[in-house]
Amino acid sequence: MRINLRGLVLALTIFSAIAATANALYASYRLQREQLITTTLEANRVYAAKLAQSAGGFLKAAERQLGYSARQIAPHMDAPDMLAAEVRRVQEQSDTFNSVGVVGPDGVILATTQDFRSFLGTRIDSPGSRAALQSRHPVITKPYVSIAGNLLINLSYPILAADGRFLGYIAGTLHLRKESALDDLLGLHHYTDGSYLYVVDGDGRLIYHTDASRVGEVVSGNPVIEAVIEGQAGARRVVNSRGVDMLAGYAPVPASGWGVVAQRPTAVTLEPIRELLWALLGYAAPLALVFLLAIWWCARQISLPLSQLATNVEHHDVAVAMQRVKSVRAWYFEAERLKRAVIWSFTTLQEKIGKLNLASITDPLTGLRNRRGTQDAVDHLQASGTPFSVLALDIDHFKQVNDTYGHTAGDKVIQDVAQLMRDCSRPGDILCRNGGEEFLILLPGVAPTEAVIVAERLRQRTAEREFPQVGGITMSAGVAQWPTSGPDVVQAFHAADAALYAAKQQGRNRVVLHGTP
Repeated sequence: MRINLRGLVLALTIFSAIAATANALYASYRLQREQLITTTLEANRVYAAKLAQSAGGFLKAAERQLGYSARQIAPHMDAPDMLAAEVRRVQEQSDTFNSVGVVGPDGVILATTQDFRSFLGTRIDSPGSRAALQSRHPVITKPYVSIAGNLLINLSYPILAADGRFLGYIAGTLHLRKESALDDLLGLHHYTDGSYLYVVDGDGRLIYHTDASRVGEVVSGNPVIEAVIEGQAGARRVVNSRGVDMLAGYAPVPASGWGVVAQRPTAVTLEPIRELLWALLGYAAPLALVFLLAIWWCARQISLPLSQLATNVEHHDVAVAMQRVKSVRAWYFEAERLKRAVIWSFTTLQEKIGKLNLASITDPLTGLRNRRGTQDAVDHLQASGTPFSVLALDIDHFKQVNDTYGHTAGDKVIQDVAQLMRDCSRPGDILCRNGGEEFLILLPGVAPTEAVIVAERLRQRTAEREFPQVGGITMSAGVAQWPTSGPDVVQAFHAADAALYAAKQQGRNRVVLHGTP
């Protein structure tokens, strides 16, 4: 007969009473340790968020300053003295930029600050200039080396005539390895406890670091950097690219693709607690060691089956979890009873959930995803940031099929089309029935041009197929992509519907890519 939990708890209580002092000290250490880590993480998160907000405000102010100047000089692009005066005013008024320049629509420098007057009249072909000329919108470039050999970031603003013609742009630079307003903003606070901060751009390249020699370095393999350049904010414990355990807070800089990270070595944070612990252990070690060993042995024997059950229950794959639960050695009555209950619950729950999930997301006629299943797939793709192409499909003149041959024949056509969709798709593609004769295919990671090929293959297979009772039918398709069609997923579906409508208007039995004539 198995020993029950009451006897085990009684034995453990006797040992626990003797070891109360040691347990209290240990609990105090654990609590202080977690509180200190939590406090440090929160402090770094708040500091990173505030600094990111300040940096974002700085960039917005710089953009507004350039925008104001662009509007002022637009009527005077043929007056070099006016351009030079405005460039000088922008640089001297706020010390925001290391240099300022005005460039014409052909890339020729029309005005610049004193240090770079030798470049007047020359055509500039830097990454910053190319970006400004191609975009014709306000641009914050990635770091690059200028024609003068400086590692910098270029902020530009287009100059437009009253009729909207592009007249050139005005730009300001922020040096990354020399003193600049950005360096002054980010380097405002200094610490002696090992804390420091750095800023990365959207490629993970350091654009500010307390160690100036690392500016321009691309950092990989750091989960904090990967998170912040994806626009996430928060705090976490992480081992950085140099192998140092850090408590990091991070926040994205609005509208720039940058990220600010403030961090402190975990070892430095926990050092005071460690020193206190060693002092306490020096006094309590002899007796505490005996009781700790006894408690550890008892606790381990009691908790091992429960711990294994809890760990295995948390496994995401229910089948694997149930197999592992069966292998747990439940050596006392309550654990064995719990094990049996868990196995029974897993079996019952797996059957019910499987049936409900499948029924809730599946179209009963075709076996494709229904509207709910489509929404689940879209939510997953959007949450993971995976771009995808949308194929909106519609059987041409399907109402005539139903009217002529009946709904049973129409249903058989829909089932056959669904099978053609499966035959023309990859395992990772998402096939959906949108209702009636309307279908959707979502192609994760597929460019619009490739999606057109898929749609054209399906259209051709449909047109070549001989359907029972009905004969030949055709299909029209509209193609769009998220996020190319707009940041909102709904825009991509509307774009695909619009392209499908265009295909219908152009005579049906064709594929139209949204945005093409």
